[in-house]
Amino acid sequence: MFDCISDSGSVASYAPLHPSPLATRRVKALSGVEQTLSSLDVTNHSRGQSLDLGRKNAATSSSKNSDVDHYISQASSSESISDTESRFYDQNSAMFVPQVTNPRSPNRQENINLELQKLRIELRHAQGMHAVAQSENTDASQKLNELNKRRLEESMKMKEIIAKEEMAKELANQEREKYEAAAREAEYLKQCAEREAAERKGTELKAIHAAKEKEKLEDALSGSTPQYRVFTWDEIVSATSSFSENLRIGMGAYGMVYKCTLHHTTVAVKVIHSNGIRISKQFEQELEILSRIRHPNLLLLLGACPDHGCLVYEYMENGNLEDRLLQKNGNSQIPWFVRFRIAWEIASALSFLHSTKPQPIIHRDLKPANILLGGNLVSKIGDVGLSTILDSDNLSAMYKDTAPVGTLSYIDPEYQRSGLISTKSDVYAFGLVMLQLLTAKPAIALTHIVETAIDDGNLADMLDPKAGSWPIQETLEIARLALSCAEMRRKDRPDLNDHVLPMLERLKEVADKAQHSASIVTLKSKPPNHFICPILQDVMDDPCVAADGYTYDRKAIEKWLLDHDKSPMTNMALPHKYLIPNYTLLSAILEWKT
Repeated sequence: MFDCISDSGSVASYAPLHPSPLATRRVKALSGVEQTLSSLDVTNHSRGQSLDLGRKNAATSSSKNSDVDHYISQASSSESISDTESRFYDQNSAMFVPQVTNPRSPNRQENINLELQKLRIELRHAQGMHAVAQSENTDASQKLNELNKRRLEESMKMKEIIAKEEMAKELANQEREKYEAAAREAEYLKQCAEREAAERKGTELKAIHAAKEKEKLEDALSGSTPQYRVFTWDEIVSATSSFSENLRIGMGAYGMVYKCTLHHTTVAVKVIHSNGIRISKQFEQELEILSRIRHPNLLLLLGACPDHGCLVYEYMENGNLEDRLLQKNGNSQIPWFVRFRIAWEIASALSFLHSTKPQPIIHRDLKPANILLGGNLVSKIGDVGLSTILDSDNLSAMYKDTAPVGTLSYIDPEYQRSGLISTKSDVYAFGLVMLQLLTAKPAIALTHIVETAIDDGNLADMLDPKAGSWPIQETLEIARLALSCAEMRRKDRPDLNDHVLPMLERLKEVADKAQHSASIVTLKSKPPNHFICPILQDVMDDPCVAADGYTYDRKAIEKWLLDHDKSPMTNMALPHKYLIPNYTLLSAILEWKT
C-alpha cells in the first residue's frame, strides 16, 4: 500500500512539472473525432457519386473508424486514469495537501467532464453513422455486385441479341432475295398469264364473232330475224312530201315508186297497194327474200314500213333496162360490151338465187323492166315479190302453181301448160332478156325472129345498131346461147351453172377488153361532164363556185349575174353574188387539156 502511495505520490509530485496527459489526449481525441467526422462526410459524399469509389472510401472509413475507436479508448483510459487520480487525490487529499497543490479547479473538471460527455455523445453518434455507413456500404456492395452481375447478364444478352440481329439481317437478306426472285418470277408469270389471257380473249372474241356471224347467216337463211331497218310511216310521208307526183319515178301493177331522201341517203320507196290478199302476200314475200339474202347484182333492201306496205330500196340512178333499151326517156344507148357484162351479171344473180340454202329461190318474173341500172350501168335484179321458195334444194325440183304469174311473154311455156315451175323457168326468161340485149326489140316472137336471122345469115341486121360495132363471132355465140335458154321444152335448156355462166364469163372478158379500149378513146376525145360549164356548155377556163353551189365559168356567170339575180340552174334567188375560185377543178381541167 505504501508502495502504491509512494508511486502515487511520485506521480503527483511530477504532475506539476509536465503537461497533463488528459488534456493532450483530449485534444488528440477531438482532433481524431473531427478527422473521423470529416472523413465520414467525405466518404458519404463520394459513395453517392460512384460505387467503385464507395468501396475504397468504405475501406478508408473503416480504418478511420478504427482510429476513432483507438482514440476513444485512449480517451476513456485517460478518463479512467483521471478518475482514478481524482479519487486517489480525494482519498489522500488529507495526506498530500501539504506537499502537492491540485492545479485543476472544480469548474475546469466540470468543463472537462462536460467535454467528455459531449465527446461520448459525438462518439456514439459517429458510431451510429459509421454503422449506418457500413450497412449502406454493404448494401451498396451487394447492389453493385448485383448490378455487375446484371450488367454481365445484360452484356451476354446484348451479345446474343446482336448475334440474333445479325442472323435476322442475314435471314432478311436471304428472304429479300427470295422475295425479289419470287417477284420477278411472279411478274414473268403475270406477263405470261396476261399474254395468254389476251390470246385467249382474242380467240374467244374471234370465236364469238364467228358464232355471231354464223348465227346471223343462219338467221338470214332461215328468216328468223329481220335484216332491214324499220321506218315509220311519218318518215315515209315526210320524205316523199306526202307522196308528191314530182317525186314519183315509177308505177306498176302492184304499187308506186318514189325517189326521196331518208337519213341523208337517196332511196327509192315502193308503196304497194293494200287492196288485196295477194298484194299483201307479195309484200311479205319480197320483204322476206330481200331481207335474208345479199348479192352485188340483187337490189338492196334498206328498210321497210311493214304496217303500211312500204319497201325502201337503194336508188338506181340509171333506171331500168327496158327504158334504156327502148330509149323511152331519151337516155344514151348502152354499148355492146356493157350488154355482154349485164348478161353475165344477171346470170350470176340468178345462179345465186337458185343456189340459196336451205331452199332455192325462183324469181318467176325476170324481164328488162325488173332489171335496174346503177352507177356505171351496173345491173341489179329487183321486184322479187312473185318469187317462189322451193321446199327442196334440188334444182330440178318443180313447184305446182295453178295460178300462173308473171309477164306473159317471159312465162315458161311448160309452166303455162302444166302449172309446174322450176329454176329452168327463170332460164327461159333469161334467154329472152339476152335476145333483147342484142336486138333492143320487144319480147313477142323474138325467138323466132332471131332464129330465122341466124339461119339466113342475117344476124347483123337484127342487132341494135346504137350499141356500136358488134363483134360478129361473139355476138353469134351469145345469140345461140340465148335461143338455147329459150327452148320450148324445159329439158332442152342448158344448165345455168355448168354451161351458161362459163360461156358468159368468157364473153365478158372480151367485152372488158373492148370497154377498156373504148374508155381510153373516150377519155381522149370527150371531156368529163363536170368540166362543162352549165351556161356555155363547153369546158371551163376559170371555174368558180356561185352562191347556188354550182360551178360555172367566171366570164359566163359574171355576165349572167349582170342581168339576173337568180340561179341559172335552180331558178331560185341567190343570197349573194360572190364567186369562189375552184382551184381543184381548174387543176384537173388543165391536166386534162395537156
